[in-house]
Amino acid sequence: MGMIVSIHSYRGGTGKSNLTANLATAVALTGRRVGIVDTDIQSPGIHILFGLDEKQITRALNDYLYGQCRIEETAYHMTPPEVAAAGGRVYLIPSSLKAGEIARVLKEGYEVELLNEGFENLLEKLDLDFLFIDTHPGMNEETLLSIAISDWVVLILRPDKQDFLGTAVTIEVARKLGVPRMMLVLNKVLASMDLAALRRDVERSFSADLGALLLLSEDMLRLGSSGLFALKFPDHQFTRAVKELAQKIIAGSA
Repeated sequence: MGMIVSIHSYRGGTGKSNLTANLATAVALTGRRVGIVDTDIQSPGIHILFGLDEKQITRALNDYLYGQCRIEETAYHMTPPEVAAAGGRVYLIPSSLKAGEIARVLKEGYEVELLNEGFENLLEKLDLDFLFIDTHPGMNEETLLSIAISDWVVLILRPDKQDFLGTAVTIEVARKLGVPRMMLVLNKVLASMDLAALRRDVERSFSADLGALLLLSEDMLRLGSSGLFALKFPDHQFTRAVKELAQKIIAGSA
């Protein structure tokens, strides 16, 4: 059975979806079969990074949650040519961008337990090595469920006091839930900062491994989510760091 990797942040704007998409792609570039689920149902968007237009989405995670289809019917084969050449596969399970569907989730909610069942079905039906979950920021029921059943939890934060406080809460919850493996990613770091001191401070404050320290990138800002950064900039600092993070996850899952 494949491994579940949740990518989470306590606050929005940390670059969580970007990291999820690029990290999952980096793992797939090693020849693995990878799935990505956008469970940020209130504000979905990871499909944009893969060039999946809203008009192409005939089935979404919302349809599965409301009993209108099987979850594997919401999976879109989005394997980039570079990944296919390496023998990997990428499947994306998007959430709906339709205003009515988002409003329904906000008003009615859904059976959160269905997510657990759906994740297991995706691993089996798509024969996945890894299933990456792009979670909703903060602490809610579906996020707690995703964390609880994950083999890996990657927590992304910025060098910001609010992010630090929220991440401390998330780490405490994850440890109480018995998450087997956990790693931090510090994103949007200024190059002018003392990186070595920052790394020591983060690891000491949270008693957790800092898997990657990612610098604020003008190249990423210019790209503006119009593609997968790791494929467009294969030699960039961000890409190298994400590939190292991918290797840590693969090695830790062996």
